[in-house]
Amino acid sequence: MFQGIWIDKEDGQYRADLRGITKEQLPEGDVTVRVSHSTLNYKDALAITGKSPVVRTFPMVPGIDFAGVVETSSHPDYKSGDSVVLNGWGVGEKHWGGLAEFARVQGDWLVPLQAPFSLRQAMGIGTAGYTAMLCVMALERHGLTPQSGPVVVTGAAGGVGSVAVAVLARLGYEVSAVTGRPEQADYLTRLGARHIVERASLSAPGKPLAREQWAGAIDVAGGYVLANVCAAMRYRGVVAACGLASGMDFPATVAPFILRGVTLVGVDSVMAPRPERLQAWKRLASDLDVTLLDAITQEVPLARVLELAPQMLAGKVRGRVVVAVRG
Repeated sequence: MFQGIWIDKEDGQYRADLRGITKEQLPEGDVTVRVSHSTLNYKDALAITGKSPVVRTFPMVPGIDFAGVVETSSHPDYKSGDSVVLNGWGVGEKHWGGLAEFARVQGDWLVPLQAPFSLRQAMGIGTAGYTAMLCVMALERHGLTPQSGPVVVTGAAGGVGSVAVAVLARLGYEVSAVTGRPEQADYLTRLGARHIVERASLSAPGKPLAREQWAGAIDVAGGYVLANVCAAMRYRGVVAACGLASGMDFPATVAPFILRGVTLVGVDSVMAPRPERLQAWKRLASDLDVTLLDAITQEVPLARVLELAPQMLAGKVRGRVVVAVRG
């Protein structure tokens, strides 16, 4: 028997609690991992609270990523004792995820732990940081360099935003950080942001075209925030969109795209091909200042996840939440 977060829905009642689970209950997979650390992401918070239909099948163990050590494996690439990381692939939604002491998954979903990261550091980065790196790579593929001009990161005090600010600043970009929490200005400045932008200035309906400000953008918000960011891009600017914290709609016009040649790139971390995952983790090892992880992360025990989930949805959680799954 081991401990895990268990989500179930019976007689129309949705509930999540911490309970004992047996290995016999684990889903099918060719690798069983003893989970060391997981994380609490925005999607996990939605799943745990039931605020959005994230969970596709019941019962479900949430947790869209984890890091741990292989216990048993019939997959050719992994053997007992290997340190591995998983991000996405529908775990925590369609397949049991990382917020439990053991996970059984398909070996093709795993990647080896990237040196020099520890298991805890890998989850300090987690899906949020890996997604941030995919966004940076997408901007670069479309020609963005520090010489192109300033960049903006929305939701900058959150998990994706924090890592994005830190990576972009280290690469030499002039970073504007958008946040609805002005008290986080010092935190964002420590990560490398040069300018703090009040989220309220982007959260209401705006003009089809605004004053040109940014050459690049990473957006986790969607809604009016994304629309206003696109309207304020410089000629041939690039926006990488990876989230919908402010809404799934996109109340914009085509003006930025046809009059300024702006590119809007969608970034999906869940089903990203393995080569891109490996590249993202390699880039994180070189382009993220590991010493900043302590500022970005807080570590909590598994038992606190249920308490923190609604706080995260209310915007009261800063940076990354690392879950120490085993003691």
